[in-house]
Order: sequence, then structure tokens, then C-alpha cells
Amino acid sequence: KTPHAAPAAPTRGALARPRPAPRSTDLQRALDTLYLACIWIAALSVLLMSLIIPVGVFARYVLGFGAQWPEPIAILLMVIFTFFGAAAAFRAGSHIAVAMLTDRVPQAMQWACQKGVLLLMGVISLFMVFYGTQLCLETMGQNLTALPWMAVGWTYTPVPLGAACTLLFVLEALVWGPQHQRAVVRFDLIDDGAGQAT
Repeated sequence: KTPHAAPAAPTRGALARPRPAPRSTDLQRALDTLYLACIWIAALSVLLMSLIIPVGVFARYVLGFGAQWPEPIAILLMVIFTFFGAAAAFRAGSHIAVAMLTDRVPQAMQWACQKGVLLLMGVISLFMVFYGTQLCLETMGQNLTALPWMAVGWTYTPVPLGAACTLLFVLEALVWGPQHQRAVVRFDLIDDGAGQAT
């Protein structure tokens, strides 16, 4: 019998190639839950906004009196949708991005551009968390004219909260890479899997 050949020694490049760091399952599930919560918050905000605006229009043009509460509530829901939806869109990779220049640079430069974008996103998110929180605290003593029971500061809370969610997703992308190819953010993969199962 011919003896089995000894396994080839690993090349220098293979030894130098870093292995991906092990990922914490608990942290992954927590970020997945946060991502899904952002989607539900944004979706419910759009749903409620689409129900409240017709109520204001009906009250003004059919009943003959203008209700004061639909407009500020709809604006608040739009703010909630914007900042929480932006956080979810960032993790899913569905935000608008112009890649005409970065697609034409060398591979190493593309990696540097991606990391630079993530660092800039982290700086912007930190800015919004810090100054957004200050804005909320400074305006808690003021009330909305149309909604006297609501402090102005509560209307600004989606800014630091949504930015905090974005910051967590930015840190996740810096440490473990983009998440937009995972099944939790790819509903088309879930649909395809369900179709194949049937």
C-alpha cells in the first residue's frame, strides 16, 4: 500500500492571517432584539401617524373644528420613526450610500474607507447622544402649547435614544463587521427558507 502523504505545512500567509474573534451569543441576541425593537417602534410610529392625521383632517373639514393635538403628536411620531428607523437601516445596510468613488479604489483603500465611515458615524452618534440629552434636560421645564401636559423635553428624547442605538450598531460593525447579510436583517432569506420548507 502506498503510504499517505504528510499534510502540507501551512504557508506563511496562512499563519499570518488573523482568525475572527469569537462572538458572544448573549450580546448578539441582545443586539438582534434591539434591532427588532427599533423596527417595531418605527413601524408603529408610521401606523399611528397614518391614523392620527386623517382624524385631524376629518375634525377640521367635516366636524367644523380644528383639534390641536393631532399635529404635534404626528410630528413626534415622525421624529420617533426617523431616528429609530435610521438605526435599524444602518444595521441592515439599507441606508443611502454613494459608492461611486470607493468602488474604484484598491481593496486596501476600500477597507480603510469603510472603517473611516464607521468612525465618523460613531462620532456623529456620540455628538447626538451627548447634546441630545442636554437638550432634553434643558427643555423639561417647558410645555407644548397644543399639549400642556407634555414637556418639550419628551419630544426630543428620540434623538439621543435613536443615536444610542445607532452607536451600538456602529461599535458592532467595527468589531464584528457588517451585519446586513445575516438572516435577522434579511427578510427575503426568511421568506425563501419558508417557501422551500413548504
